[in-house]
Amino acid sequence: MKSNFNKFPVVEIQDHHCMAGWENIAEQLKRDIPKVIAVECYPGVFVEEIITSLQKFLNPQLLVNTQQAMKSEHEIAAMVQPYVTDDPVFGYIAPLKLEDYFDPSTIAEFQNQIADINGCTVVVGPGATLLAKKPDLTIYADMPRWEIQMRYRKNTACNLGRFNYTDSFAYQYKHAYFVDWRVCDHYKKRILNNCNFVLDTTLLNQPKMISATALFDALQQTVKAPFRVVPFFDPGPWGGQWLKEVCDLDRSLPNYAWGFDCVPEENSLLLGFGNQVVEIPSINLVFFQSEALLGKQVYDGFGDEFPIRFDFLDTMEGGNLSLQVHPLKEYIKEKFGMPYTQDESYYMLDTKEDAFVYLGLKEGVDPDSMMQQLEIAQNDQIPFDAEQYVQKWPVRKHDHVSIPAGTVHCSGANSVVLEISATPYIFTFKLWDWGRMGLDGKPRPISLEHGRNVIQWDRTSSWTKENILNLTEPVAEGDGWREERTGLDASSFIETRRHWFTKKVVHHTQDVVNVLNLVDGREVIVESPDLSFEPYIIHYAETFIVPAHVGAYTITPYGESIGKECVTIKASVRTNMITNKVLK
Repeated sequence: MKSNFNKFPVVEIQDHHCMAGWENIAEQLKRDIPKVIAVECYPGVFVEEIITSLQKFLNPQLLVNTQQAMKSEHEIAAMVQPYVTDDPVFGYIAPLKLEDYFDPSTIAEFQNQIADINGCTVVVGPGATLLAKKPDLTIYADMPRWEIQMRYRKNTACNLGRFNYTDSFAYQYKHAYFVDWRVCDHYKKRILNNCNFVLDTTLLNQPKMISATALFDALQQTVKAPFRVVPFFDPGPWGGQWLKEVCDLDRSLPNYAWGFDCVPEENSLLLGFGNQVVEIPSINLVFFQSEALLGKQVYDGFGDEFPIRFDFLDTMEGGNLSLQVHPLKEYIKEKFGMPYTQDESYYMLDTKEDAFVYLGLKEGVDPDSMMQQLEIAQNDQIPFDAEQYVQKWPVRKHDHVSIPAGTVHCSGANSVVLEISATPYIFTFKLWDWGRMGLDGKPRPISLEHGRNVIQWDRTSSWTKENILNLTEPVAEGDGWREERTGLDASSFIETRRHWFTKKVVHHTQDVVNVLNLVDGREVIVESPDLSFEPYIIHYAETFIVPAHVGAYTITPYGESIGKECVTIKASVRTNMITNKVLK
């Protein structure tokens, strides 16, 4: 059947317009005859494109690239090293501020230079508003994290204050995750409310600009209805073929391993302004509409972080994931500065007959023996006999297994997992990767020492079967529908509910953000009982977010699904778990 998966969902915005193209943008900027224009840039923005274009169309008397005012690369490298660390994968969440990248005396020099200019001055780059001090007009040039990662891979972007264009993607990503994005998100939250315009330069030489008023109104409009962020997909050494067909992806690539359909930290949000579409980081919605999106209790507990992630793991006609384990809460906080950890679950979206998961240890496993064999496998490239130590379980479509932190696990070949997890998504300690290379031809990093420190050795097959293996509990049923709790895990703050239905089902956010996926059925329609939002069509395998502010909503089979059974999985935060789990 032909894919109906929407890869580019757009939130249509009313009552505002968008300027497109450098010439039109420059004309808008000239209207106010500003003396000093500051273009504040998120890391990854092509500063030179902005400088070249504004030089051409505005012809300012002085044009400053903020890189000129930053500390030397050597000084910045030394400053960030304690947070980037020498670990190949992990760093420590940096408490740095953008001001730390500049010498105060240098800032003062540039401020004096700018004050002496009678004509127009344009300051461009991260920290533009520091150098310009009190600009007459401020533009924020934003950039989604996924696009930044694509630029790292093409060697066209570098880390904040660095010129490391040719460093490995793994290093640049780690540097950004632990340092750059923390620093610049903090600064964005401080200044965006005071900006005049927001600039989208995601597409090269195709800039779009909206007023900051339009942006904030668009964010308010977005949280009044269900919406989707822009999914992105990535190949991997174990990747499969399912996502290509279901999500209509490039068939020429060898595989797709991951599909990230709800990772607001890295996804984009597309805002439609008439015939123009503006791309912004979806995390802006979390930052600036926190309580309406998350709900008061979730916001009080997590702050402006989105706590739930949905993504796909495709091993159909592929290979096993790495054998892995996630850190305990205390360990992730001590070692990496993260306040909560990655409890997760695997919802089996699709399987072949031979599908399986590794989950928990076998009875009587000796920790020293297992770790010794893992070290031998890593150092001497002798295969690790996973089935001697880790329990292997057959799984079928719609099974749901819980994976609390500290549990050894791995999804096997010939399945598609909808992974539902807490947000700290890079903290996977790989124990064994089946002796294969990454797509770059190099071994993927193994984290045996971290793994040794967090594996819960008492989670054996009997414990796994009783506590986390495909447990369900009926909740309610009515005419044409039934609801059940799935993936039960008493330690996780994520609650998951599954609905089987042939008729309309009534849901309510209960002032807590809901994240759902249509795990069976061609399409459904999401509606408001009081018509407070427009009907919203969801297709098979699409993830969508229902803001806490929405309240009541219904889901009904639609189109080709009318009269047929559909299935959704819904995740939310257990508010009674917040005080024990999270940030504040």
